[in-house]
Amino acid sequence: MACLSRHHHRAWLTTQDMLQRCPLSAHQRRLHDDADSNPINVPSLSSAYRLFPVYAMGALDPTTEPELDGPDPIWNAVREEAKLEAEKEPILSSFLYASILAHDCFEQSLAFVVANRLQNATLLATQLMDIFCNVILYDKPIQRSIRLDVQAFKDRDPACLSYCSALLYMKGYHALQVHRVAHALWHQGRKVLALALQSRVSEVFGVDIHPAAKIGEGILLDHGTGVVIGETAIIGNRVSLMHGVTLGGTGKEIGDRHPKVGEGALIGASATILGNIKIGEGAMIAAGSLVLKDVPPHSIAAGIPAKVISGLEDHDPSLTMKHDATKDFFTQVATNFRDEKPNGAQNPDRNEVNN
Repeated sequence: MACLSRHHHRAWLTTQDMLQRCPLSAHQRRLHDDADSNPINVPSLSSAYRLFPVYAMGALDPTTEPELDGPDPIWNAVREEAKLEAEKEPILSSFLYASILAHDCFEQSLAFVVANRLQNATLLATQLMDIFCNVILYDKPIQRSIRLDVQAFKDRDPACLSYCSALLYMKGYHALQVHRVAHALWHQGRKVLALALQSRVSEVFGVDIHPAAKIGEGILLDHGTGVVIGETAIIGNRVSLMHGVTLGGTGKEIGDRHPKVGEGALIGASATILGNIKIGEGAMIAAGSLVLKDVPPHSIAAGIPAKVISGLEDHDPSLTMKHDATKDFFTQVATNFRDEKPNGAQNPDRNEVNN
């Protein structure tokens, strides 16, 4: 499923790659040439390596091997869509080639896209891509999640025209995937780097997700603008969150202080959920609601403060995305969804990935 660069002994950029990207002085070039002509000359080789910080060059000897084989229908679909778009809009052909067609797998393409969106003068795209690839290429659960998430955008967001458009243009998708990398870094003990990524995502995308927050797969972060998810929040699989959603604390507690959202829940635009409370599986929170108490599974809560106004049948409102629907509508759609075969390469409702 995943892939490495052509330099399999490195996670992403070799020293030679970096040398080609950065102009060197005559003295620096002589050091590098000496290392090439005399590989036993360790001091010269070390001098060449010192030209660039280790975080820019990448890990020299990864301790684990990524998954390299297996069909990847979503990546195949992304490439085909990119080729068609390049034919329709020749002015975008270079952009589409650099972002998608030049890469060997979905992981590398995603890393390239988000790295170039987040880069600034002191955090370069090459450094960010190195960080992302060193996590994603060696983390099979993340490889699974990035595909289930893009499937969720394709299936549930009517403004998402294709897998390709989700990968290239949907900032909610980008913010979510950077969080997955930051979350992995957080648990590796690299908390400063994880917080730096959180800060950069907040600055660029307007989405603030603490790296310690636990988020499932098959997630739709629609629009993304103004979404805030606190440190101890937990979001189950197949959840859909609209713009302006806050999963926050009350400001009076420490420790476990943020909401827990069950699988298949739908959180409407500008809904605010505060405290260590539970939003049950398959529940729907109406837009603009203020939720301060637990919401039972398969129910609709609305108002300030929110109250349960209706019940729902056994289904996931996050998959229907019908915010003003009646109980009969949800029942009908849920029945149809269970009976209908998925058209996409993956089905996030069943949590399956084609290997």
